[in-house]
Amino acid sequence: MRSRNPVFSRRGFSRDNGYAGFNTAPQAGGPAVGTQGNPYAQGNPYAQPSGNPYAQNPYAPQDLYGAPPQAPVTTAGRMTMDDVVVRTATTLGVLVLTAALSWALLPVDEATIGRSYGIGIGAALVAMVLAFVQAFKRRPAPALILSYAALEGVFLGVVSSIVDTHFASGAAMQAVLGTMAVFAAVLVAYKAGWIRVNRRFYGFVMAAALGFVLLMTVNLLFAVFGGGDGLGLRSGALGVFFGVVGVILGACFLALDFKQVEDGVAYGAPREEAWLAAFGLTMTLVWIYFEFLRLVAILNSND
Repeated sequence: MRSRNPVFSRRGFSRDNGYAGFNTAPQAGGPAVGTQGNPYAQGNPYAQPSGNPYAQNPYAPQDLYGAPPQAPVTTAGRMTMDDVVVRTATTLGVLVLTAALSWALLPVDEATIGRSYGIGIGAALVAMVLAFVQAFKRRPAPALILSYAALEGVFLGVVSSIVDTHFASGAAMQAVLGTMAVFAAVLVAYKAGWIRVNRRFYGFVMAAALGFVLLMTVNLLFAVFGGGDGLGLRSGALGVFFGVVGVILGACFLALDFKQVEDGVAYGAPREEAWLAAFGLTMTLVWIYFEFLRLVAILNSND
């Protein structure tokens, strides 16, 4: 059963004794032999006997359990890489647009910074709720995903404006360039085979991310009730260290996202699944951008 956490949930990764089934070849073109060829079959209640999780999809590659042999196979309703690119670009476009509008329309001078920051935090909380709702849904909801992106953009626009104005001029652009560099590097490394997304990789990333989030939550609670920076994990040398760890974890999640997209295309996922891929990629890129922004702010505050 996949995780319901919108940060950790990655649709298409099934669980087998706590790990996902990776590095397997699609079986959609012929009869399945056991379940070893299907990364979705291990412990997946939705897996089909053919070895293809989308076998009931009329657009998926058919096998002995699918359409009659004489029926032509169509790709009209199957997810393609172009679908993922278009949906991801749309989602990120909405996020960037609302970020730019909030930057321009919500001033962060000394007199208005509190109000603007409150609006940003409110948008972030609503975006989190929408992310959880989508994580619980069995099917993607484009309106929900785009609303999440819009609200997340408001939050990032306000926070970026604050950091750029009060901590480091040009911080937002540096964070954008850093995020783009990580995305390009992980994509090249993944396509070149330098990153192997297998069960061990998945287990390590999920365990490390869970520990990271729990540690940051404890630090936040200490900050709320004790004042200051809590345990000091988000400032100074420790802040830089954990910022780098956060970026590395984001890069690892990008590799998981790429694997999800690759498997979805290979198994003939329905076209609507491209929205889930866009949702996952957007959340991961937001994670990486925010960690870069925090790093720039910490490094400049130490100057």
